[in-house]
Amino acid sequence: MSELPKRLFVTGTDTDAGKTVISALLTLALDAHYWKPIQSGVNTDSDTRDVRALTGLPQERFLPEAYRLTEPLSPHEAAAIDGVRIDLNAITPPALPQDAPLVVEGAGGLMVPLNDKALMLDLITRLGLPVVVVARSGLGTINHTLLTLAALRAAGAEVAGVIMNGPPHPANADAIAHFGRVPVLAQVPMLGDLSPQGLKNACARYIP
Repeated sequence: MSELPKRLFVTGTDTDAGKTVISALLTLALDAHYWKPIQSGVNTDSDTRDVRALTGLPQERFLPEAYRLTEPLSPHEAAAIDGVRIDLNAITPPALPQDAPLVVEGAGGLMVPLNDKALMLDLITRLGLPVVVVARSGLGTINHTLLTLAALRAAGAEVAGVIMNGPPHPANADAIAHFGRVPVLAQVPMLGDLSPQGLKNACARYIP
């Protein structure tokens, strides 16, 4: 089992892969700060708020978003509705001590547009953090995950590993590890207890 890097970027194979719960588990595992650079749909949703509720960690561990967009849409579309343009140059890593662990959560998958030229993948490569890919455990995940890994590597991003989310499916995990040439860092089932204590228990059980 590979060791987690102290600072990492969490992406997913698509929007509902389970990034936010896995990000919460990783934040607990690393005793880290959490940062969501771009949040869409702030009137109804906030991953920062959700991760704080899931982990029970203090407010100072949660760093302000660079962009808070009103509508629950792709960032480029939500930004256009709000009359702003997402500028990658304005998204800079938070000022933390050099040894402070950090979990950064993306929005959607790699190819989500941020503006008329840049994708989420461009933000990942700009930040330069090792990437953890969150993937569903079930049917279809092999194709989606291998495509995501291929795109990351083509862009020169460092891949830390994959975390499978959902009912255990060892054959899918084995195929991803083999064909993706990547460690499967954890296989996390659907969690019934999403309280802070439940997350701590799951973290101790499933996250290396």
